Amino acid sequence: MFSLLPDNRRAFSSLSEREILALAIAGEEEDGRIYAEFATRLAAIYPGSAALFEGMAAEENEHRRRLLDLYVARFGDHLVPIRREHVRGFLSRKPLWLMKTMTLEAVRQQAWEMEESAYRFYLAAADQATDVAIRKLLGDLAEQERKHAQAADRIDADVLGEDGRDTEKSEAHRQFVLTYVQPGLAGLMDGSVSTLAPVFAAAMATGDTHQTFLVGLAAAVGAGISMGFTEAASDDGKLTGRGSPIKRGLAAGIMTAIGGLGHALPYLIADFTVATTIAIAVVLIELWAIAFIQNRYMQTPFWRAALQVVVGGALVFAAGIAIGMA
Repeated sequence: MFSLLPDNRRAFSSLSEREILALAIAGEEEDGRIYAEFATRLAAIYPGSAALFEGMAAEENEHRRRLLDLYVARFGDHLVPIRREHVRGFLSRKPLWLMKTMTLEAVRQQAWEMEESAYRFYLAAADQATDVAIRKLLGDLAEQERKHAQAADRIDADVLGEDGRDTEKSEAHRQFVLTYVQPGLAGLMDGSVSTLAPVFAAAMATGDTHQTFLVGLAAAVGAGISMGFTEAASDDGKLTGRGSPIKRGLAAGIMTAIGGLGHALPYLIADFTVATTIAIAVVLIELWAIAFIQNRYMQTPFWRAALQVVVGGALVFAAGIAIGMA
């Protein structure tokens, strides 16, 4: 949905070279700690992958040192307190390292997203910098981050084998998840759950299938337009590598509308009881589909995902019924 709150984050193009270097230093420090935690958590089961992350953490720390040395030489000892969340174009990272259990596929996806984002950041920063030494260092780091993204494709090759690596770890697969699956899933969840209350409230209040369908259609289309524009406006994809905002907006908007229309379309049937029975069955299918997609692409355990969407959907459904019968 649209947010009416002002966006107080800085535009990346407005950053000075001092601020860009400080942002890069903070980013490398954070990434290094994340990779070190990945290594620690994976060491017992996947020692080869853990060793790779240890090496990546060491390289991130070396990048931070090189950036810090140049910063001190150019601007002195005081670091600008700027972080990714202060700049438009960066997204908050999922706190995967805080979860009790981490799947290897989730770690691979996270590592690839981190390195792809870092690569794009350094390219944009180098293009914006005018100081020759700063521009050279940022360009060199962009190339090294690109190699890190490729290194993510080598994680646990001994477990998945050549076929699994080619299928599951390909850049195209990861880009598909970023551009289409993530926004599409968010849209499907929003459309399926948020429209339950108005549809079933209208059904219980009117007992009229035609009016209920119109309410469901309006809710689904409105939510789809809102989610589509919100997703497209949230990130231009240049720094995060999430792809075209138009593609992401369409994915989010279309899936939101589909999620809302799923349980509205049965009310094209004139018989109210039959229409409502089918609509409830469709809701169950929608919630199962959301849990399946979360499990398949977002590495969420199926029963945890099912519990989340079922509980949330049931609460919204019950609210709609209660309001409609009031």
